[in-house]
Amino acid sequence: MMARPQRAGSFSKVKTVAENRKARYEYAIEDVFEAGIALTGTEVKSLRFGEGTIAESYAEVNAEEVWLINANIPEFSHGNRFNHEPRRPRKLLLHSREIAKLHGAVARQGMTLVPLSIYFNERGRAKVELALAKGKKLHDKRATERDRDWKRDQARILRDRG
Repeated sequence: MMARPQRAGSFSKVKTVAENRKARYEYAIEDVFEAGIALTGTEVKSLRFGEGTIAESYAEVNAEEVWLINANIPEFSHGNRFNHEPRRPRKLLLHSREIAKLHGAVARQGMTLVPLSIYFNERGRAKVELALAKGKKLHDKRATERDRDWKRDQARILRDRG
């Protein structure tokens, strides 16, 4: 029996290693997936130490596979000659149905695959929270900023009065 894909928000994140905070500002998030990531031993050790950035990374679908491009996991400090390449493409592990859905959305609708975070789940496995997103226009970004500022002002007003 195959595992049923989880919906967004139900992922159990024990330790978040890297987060792409700018992604929710730059993109309108449509759908979120949890993907495994194929790593070497020194990459896992680097991530366990809390090192790694995904700020300028993205994912792409090539020949029935999904790859994480431009994610930076620095070399492990105690690694020897078997240390890894910091910015190498890393394979993301998804069900074939999910890959087909991502491929269709990217090819037909011009959407982008953006990693939102890298984290460890309760079983100690490194996972990537991958979003299917559409780039925002400048006026959409301004609206997002306006909403965020209003929420902040609302909280300040409520805090001062109550």
